Amino acid sequence: MRKKNVLIVEDEVKINKMMSDYFKHEGFNTINGFNGIDGIELFNQNNIDIIILDVMLPKLDGFTVLRRIRKKSDVPVIMVTARVEDEDILMGYELKVDDYITKPFNMEILVAKVKVILDRIIGRYDDEKNIIELNGIKLDKKKYKVFIDEEEIEIEPKQFEILQFLMENKNIVISREKLLETKWGYDYYGNIRVVDAQIKKIRRSLKYKSYCIKTVFGVGYKFDVE
Repeated sequence: MRKKNVLIVEDEVKINKMMSDYFKHEGFNTINGFNGIDGIELFNQNNIDIIILDVMLPKLDGFTVLRRIRKKSDVPVIMVTARVEDEDILMGYELKVDDYITKPFNMEILVAKVKVILDRIIGRYDDEKNIIELNGIKLDKKKYKVFIDEEEIEIEPKQFEILQFLMENKNIVISREKLLETKWGYDYYGNIRVVDAQIKKIRRSLKYKSYCIKTVFGVGYKFDVE
């Protein structure tokens, strides 16, 4: 797994270096900008996972930088400010700031904030990767569960795997032979009836959504998405 890239946009050189050194010690890569224009250019040039963005910057202030970034990205941002004013805080939240930290600050707290935000985003992304949702049928690959309109249904492991394969290849006709080869191995090769039997059980489990699995006569089956 690659190291996460932290873009630090801070005009005070000592603070910028302090943050950079601390994040590197914690296993992050850092990319450093010292004014607002730097921040936008570095963001556009690199794969940034999170931004530490000072409010008071030369050339372009932090809010302007964030406003421009938000036109193209929802990358998480922690804003650093030397002043605590309601207007600034509200402005930041309108621009979808993820968190604030006020100078002077504890580096351990800043790093902890970054880790929490990234863990939450990564966790959400992993959850999304494990979900297939088509025609009101939701399949959770990690938990081996299937839901129809948010209601869990009972389905056996082998049937789950066949349904997953069909959903991952939606609108593509999968031959019985391909299903045998992929989901049973060559020991079952030639025993076409085992596929038909399992498809019949899957349709029964899917109830009023059974129409999603279409039979292509003489060939096999497909998960039909219009």
